[in-house]
Amino acid sequence: CNCDDPFESNFCKFFLKNFNYLGLKRLICTSYSTSSIVGQQLSIFDEENEKVVRGNGYVMDIKEVPMQNGRGVSEADIYALLASKKRGVRRLKENGDFRSDECIKYLQQADIVVTNPPFSLYRDFIDWIFEKEKKFIIIGNKNSVTYKEVFPLIMNNKMWSGKTGWGGGMWF
Repeated sequence: CNCDDPFESNFCKFFLKNFNYLGLKRLICTSYSTSSIVGQQLSIFDEENEKVVRGNGYVMDIKEVPMQNGRGVSEADIYALLASKKRGVRRLKENGDFRSDECIKYLQQADIVVTNPPFSLYRDFIDWIFEKEKKFIIIGNKNSVTYKEVFPLIMNNKMWSGKTGWGGGMWF
C-alpha cells in the first residue's frame, strides 16, 4: 500500500485485520508526509518525546499480526500493533512520495500494489506502476478511463475497470 497512511487507510486496516486469514507474508504501507493523527492520538515513533517532523513520510512494515483471542484480529489487536514500540512503523528519511528512491526500494519487494493514489498524480502513478511492472488494484475516478495514458491500457486489456457501476463518482 504505497500511498496509504496506516492509521487512516481502510486498505491498511483491511489487510491488517485479515493478514492471517489471507496468508499474507508481509504488509508494507508508505505514507506521504505525516498523518494528521500522528502526534495527536498515537505516537508512531519508538523514541519517547520525539517531535513529529512535518514533511517526512513513514513506513509500516509488518511481517506478522498477533491475535489476542486466537480467533481473529480485532480492532484492539490492530491498535496494539500500531501503538507498540516494536510494531515496524518508522519515519522515512524522505517525504514518502511513491516515486522517491526510498519508497521504490519498498515497492521492489512487493508482489502486488493495492492503493488509492493521489488523484492529482493519477496519470503519473499509472505510468509509474506499469514501468515498474507490478500487479495492482487501485481506486480511481471513472473519468480516468478517458485519459490518453489510461484508455490504451484498457483497450489493450492491460487494465480493467472494477466492479462498481458507472453511476457513482468513484469505482474500484
